Amino acid sequence: MTAQSVPVVPMPATPPETPVAMPVQDFGTAPALAFARQRNGWRVWGARLVAFGGAAAIAVMGFLQMLETFGDSPTPMQWALLVLFVPTFAWVGFSFCGVLAGLFAPRLTTPDGPNDARVAVVMPIYHEDAARSIGLLTALAHEIAREGMAGRTEIFVLSDSRDPVIAVNETLVIDAARKLSPLPIWYRRRVTNEDRKTGNIGDFVRRWGGRYDQMVVLDADSVMTGATIRDLSARMNADPRLALIQTMPILVGGETIFARLTQFAGRVYGPMIARGVSAWSGDTGNFWGHNAIIRMAAFASACGLPRLPGRPPFGGTILSHDFVEAAALCRAGWKVRLDHDLRGSFEGCPPTLLDMAARERRWAQGNLQHSRLFGMRGARAVTLAHFAIGILGFAMSPLWLALILVGLVLSATVLLSTPEYFPTAYQLFPDWPVFDARRMFWLFVAAMAFLLLPKLIATARAWARPLARNSGGPVRILASSLFEILLSTLIAPVQMLIQTRQIYEILRGRDSGWNAQARAGSMPDWSVVIARHWVHVLLGIGTLIVLAQFSPAQLIWLSPILAGLILSPLTSRYSASPVFGRWARMRGLLVTPEERDPPAILSEASAVVRSMPRPLRNAEGLLRLAGDPSLIDRHVALLPADPDLPPARRLDRITAGAKIAHARGRAEALSTLTRDETDALVSDDALLRQWSALPE
Repeated sequence: MTAQSVPVVPMPATPPETPVAMPVQDFGTAPALAFARQRNGWRVWGARLVAFGGAAAIAVMGFLQMLETFGDSPTPMQWALLVLFVPTFAWVGFSFCGVLAGLFAPRLTTPDGPNDARVAVVMPIYHEDAARSIGLLTALAHEIAREGMAGRTEIFVLSDSRDPVIAVNETLVIDAARKLSPLPIWYRRRVTNEDRKTGNIGDFVRRWGGRYDQMVVLDADSVMTGATIRDLSARMNADPRLALIQTMPILVGGETIFARLTQFAGRVYGPMIARGVSAWSGDTGNFWGHNAIIRMAAFASACGLPRLPGRPPFGGTILSHDFVEAAALCRAGWKVRLDHDLRGSFEGCPPTLLDMAARERRWAQGNLQHSRLFGMRGARAVTLAHFAIGILGFAMSPLWLALILVGLVLSATVLLSTPEYFPTAYQLFPDWPVFDARRMFWLFVAAMAFLLLPKLIATARAWARPLARNSGGPVRILASSLFEILLSTLIAPVQMLIQTRQIYEILRGRDSGWNAQARAGSMPDWSVVIARHWVHVLLGIGTLIVLAQFSPAQLIWLSPILAGLILSPLTSRYSASPVFGRWARMRGLLVTPEERDPPAILSEASAVVRSMPRPLRNAEGLLRLAGDPSLIDRHVALLPADPDLPPARRLDRITAGAKIAHARGRAEALSTLTRDETDALVSDDALLRQWSALPE
């Protein structure tokens, strides 16, 4: 047989399975330690003293000063205000002290030397724009090859999509990407998607984990440069105790004002905050779910997450699994680290305020679930601090709201009641009402300073770095920071009420569900923003009228909150406008270095996306698939050879086959199929061939 006559064997969808055990952990028992725990160095303890000790000192100071404000005999409402004030004051103090802790951050380096660790770049996807996600991976494949890692790196796309049209688009895009990629790109779509993302990653580890030493986890809108992955792999390879390295992703691709605002804040303030977190976390850091490298053996041995007892939202699948996986690694003796110095890590950001609220609903539920894990045996104190910080990040919203309401009630009590100067008979001297307004004013100034100083320090820090030159210069950096502070001030009270409602819904037992994330948004209609914000507007106007009537002086302090509530429909709608986003960029506002000088990987990914096949849409797209044998061949090549179907899925395949057999044409058959039956159709080679053989 000549070389020309040798048949070409198509590349299978997945490599041969190399199973590895991933036992489900029992957090009620002490774990088996992979390594004896090491003592932290002086830098870590110094950073913790500044971050946590500083926050505690600020809390004590706030408590004593507020107590002085109320005098020797506070009223019950004043005690309530004090109880609410101390944690909120400590929270803003912690944000400031956490930044100062960054002074203790170590200088990180990438070791030289041989490294033959086998790496899997893993991207879980769920109802995503396949071309955009796979385009990022294709560009990354070229960068990895240029870094000399092509011989030991493979890419794995782990789909949990349930929509049959999206599933077909995924296979067609993967087929196109394979022709462009110098690295193998494997594709697996789960038959069922139990346990959401944790189940998706867990399935991959159990089936193919033995094939790789390290795993780089990406989100559907995130990517890292080849050089960053090379550095991460080398750092992990040099330290056998290191189980996970988290990077600080830089937000990119924002087009709307809201996205650009978030992007700018993350770029200017984020590195300084990450430096502080890295300093006080030390080797007991946290995991944010993506843009990190993980040691496969450590993850498999320690991170098989159990389902929490009870029903959602507090029971069932652990939503914010990343925090728990980091905690599980640390309790088993492994190191988890945030490497703040790497700048080749990127991700997208929510395009609108409403899209951000939808994401935060799931994050809020996941973080509140962590309240059930404080009894985890063997957990490190700092990883429990990560749990607490995550919970407080959402719990602060109802605390702030309660603080404001109690303050208004106190004011109303003073205004609408007559003081009782002689509460007891035969009293010689009156009891004068005590309220030190001057001391209260300086507490307010201190809270504002704790909130704003980190931003001002970061802005000044940016002036002295290339960041300023690549973002329009110091003047535009300052103008952008002031604009960010102004718009964030307007958005903050709306987010406070939204998060308060989310906490209320979770406590009432409402599950967030699992929806695809919005990666690209559009300006919502007036009907949408009014429906979402009318309560905020009425609350703001009502409070304004009452205060203007009874206590005009308080309007000075509450004006930012009231303005944010009253203007919320305008802010929500126009901050979602790409037009205003372009206007800001043309004037040099909210510009980041990645916009002026786009990273090569992002530019290459955009070019790859433009070369990808046109996506199929709805039933018309599936009918186009049926009429093109080459498309069917490309799609079928990425289906599993012999899937192990559960009974319900086997029944869907049988009923789909029966309906196709009795149909007079493709369109008629497709119209009779349910969504699950359509999914069975696109998942089965024989059914597809049978359906495509029908008349048009």
